[in-house]
Amino acid sequence: MEKLPEFRAGDLLKVYSKIVEGGKERITNFQGVVIQIRGAGHSKTFTVRKTSGSVGVERIFPLYSPNITKIEVKKKGKVRKAKLFYLRGKRGKESKIKEAGSERKPGPEAVAVE
Repeated sequence: MEKLPEFRAGDLLKVYSKIVEGGKERITNFQGVVIQIRGAGHSKTFTVRKTSGSVGVERIFPLYSPNITKIEVKKKGKVRKAKLFYLRGKRGKESKIKEAGSERKPGPEAVAVE
């Protein structure tokens, strides 16, 4: 596995993981929002949540698992908490997380002075 990208709670990830069924091996992806990162060292895990249809699905991935082939960060989320368990009670648009940097105000260098 290549170097892991930096991600935090609130980020939208696409996690590619290996699944062995019988003698066959395939790679599946799981795309969702990181709701928590816990542990330390080699026992560090992260939980990813997505809604499939109208059902919420959460999966816990060990960070240093050899079964994780790739992690892509799709969006950086702007959140104020480290654990986003409140998303479990939200449905549809209310469970949306703002993208980091989308609310930036123009600084003094961005204003044209004549």
